[in-house]
Amino acid sequence: MASMPDIEEWLENANEALAVSLVSPSSSGLRSVATFHPKFTYAIFGDDEKIFGYKDLKVGLRFRANDMRPHLHTSYSKKLKPPAGVDEPTDVAAVLAEGGHLPKVAFVKGSDFENSSKQLGDNWTPPGTLHATIDGTDGRYEIWKGSLADPAIKQLNSRVQILVPLFIEGGTYIGQSADSDSSELDLSDADRWTVFFLYKTQTSSEDPEKTSYVFVGYATVYRFFYFQRHTPPPSPKDSWELPQGNYDLAELPCRTRLSQFVILPPFQGKGNGARLYKTIFESYHAHPQTHEFTVENPSETFDDLRDICDLTFLRTIPEFNALGLDTSVSIPESGAVPPLVVGGDALERIRRKAKIAPRQFARVVEMHLMSKLPASVRPTLDLDALVPAPTKADKHQERIWQLIVKQRLYRHNRDVLSQIEPSERIEKLRETLTSVELEYARLLAAHDRAAKHSTALPQPQANGKRKLDETGGEPPSKKGRTESA
Repeated sequence: MASMPDIEEWLENANEALAVSLVSPSSSGLRSVATFHPKFTYAIFGDDEKIFGYKDLKVGLRFRANDMRPHLHTSYSKKLKPPAGVDEPTDVAAVLAEGGHLPKVAFVKGSDFENSSKQLGDNWTPPGTLHATIDGTDGRYEIWKGSLADPAIKQLNSRVQILVPLFIEGGTYIGQSADSDSSELDLSDADRWTVFFLYKTQTSSEDPEKTSYVFVGYATVYRFFYFQRHTPPPSPKDSWELPQGNYDLAELPCRTRLSQFVILPPFQGKGNGARLYKTIFESYHAHPQTHEFTVENPSETFDDLRDICDLTFLRTIPEFNALGLDTSVSIPESGAVPPLVVGGDALERIRRKAKIAPRQFARVVEMHLMSKLPASVRPTLDLDALVPAPTKADKHQERIWQLIVKQRLYRHNRDVLSQIEPSERIEKLRETLTSVELEYARLLAAHDRAAKHSTALPQPQANGKRKLDETGGEPPSKKGRTESA
C-alpha cells in the first residue's frame, strides 16, 4: 500500500509561482521588457493562494507588450501521482480557462505565439482613438480610449482583465455578477463603459518612421444616469404629448465613475498613475453631460493619488483658493455652531463646478484649510521641526479647523456614535481627528513635493481600504473596485 504523501510538500505559493512578463515583438523574435509577480491570486486559486500537486512549479504568463496577447506556459520538476483518497494536482490551465480569466488564444502552443509575434512586429497601433500625448521625463506616453462596445476594445480588455484580480484586492471583471459562480460575463451595457489605455512609446528598432508601443496600464469608466430633482412643471396643455423615449443615452446627464485602475509594477513610481488619472478627470470635467466624477471603492494608496491630484486641480479655481477659516467667530459652549469658513456659502457651487463628489470634496477642503493654519498649530510629520509657540489666536484657528473636521466625522458616523456613551463618543472623535491630522500632513507634504517635481506623485498600489470612520468613501457598486498595480 502506497504511503500517503505529505500534502504540505506539494503546495506551491501561487503568488510566487506565477510570473507575469511583458515581451516586445519584433521580426527577429521576442525581447523581454519586464517580469513581475502578482499581488493576489485568491480569486483564481482560492483563499489560501496555493497550487497543489507540484514541486518547483513555474507558471509563466507572457503578454506581448503592445497588443497584450497572452500566452500561458507551465513547468515543474515533479508532479504528484496521487494515491486513492488524495486530490489530483491542480490543472492550472483549466482553472484559468474555465474561470474565464484568459481568452482561448492564451493556450496555444508557444511556437504559435512566437511566430505570430514575429509577423506582428511593430506594425501595430492601439485600438480606439488617441486621446492624449504626454511628454514625460523618461519618454513619451499616449493615452488611447474607446467604448467597450467596440470589438477591438472588447478584445484588448478581455486580454488584460486578468490584471484586475491579480493586482486589485476584491477586484472583479466587468460584467461579472458577485452573486453567480458562472464565468459568463454580461456585457449588455458595454456602451456605458469607456476604457483608457496608457502606453509608453518609442521609435521602432526596425523602422525609425514607426512607433513601438509598450502597455503601461489602463482604467475603466462607467456612466450612470444622473437623476436631477426638478420643480414639477405646470399642468400640461392639451397639445402636450408624452415623450417617446428615444433618447441618445450619450446625451443624458450622468454620474461618471472610475471603476478599475491598474498601473503595472515596472511602471510605478514614475508619475504614470497621476498622468492617467488627471487625463481622465480633466476629460470628464470638460464633458457637459457629466455632473459628478466619482471613484469606485478606492484603496488607500489610490486615495493618496486622488487626493493630491484633486487638491492640485481645485487650487486652480480662484473661489477655492479664497476659502479660509473665519477667525472672527466665537464658538459657543452648546447649541448651533455658526458658519466657520469664509466663503463657505460658495462651497456647493465650487463643488458642482469641480464635479467632485461631496465627501471627497469635503476632505480636500479640510486639507486645504489645514495648510493655511499657522505653523505653530499646523500638524506635521517632522518631529524635529522648530515651530514657534502658539498664540491664543493660533489656538483659536486650530480649534475652528478641528471643529470643521469633527462635524463631518460626526455626520458620517452618526448612527455608530449614537450607540455609545457621550464620553466615549468624544474620545472616539478625538482619536479619529488625530488620525486625520496625520493623514493630511502626509498628503500635504507629498503634494508639496509633487509641486516641485512633477513626477513625484505617489502611485496607487493594491492594499487595504481606508477606514470608514476616517473618510466616508464613495458607496460601492457591483461594477468593480478601484485600486491599482
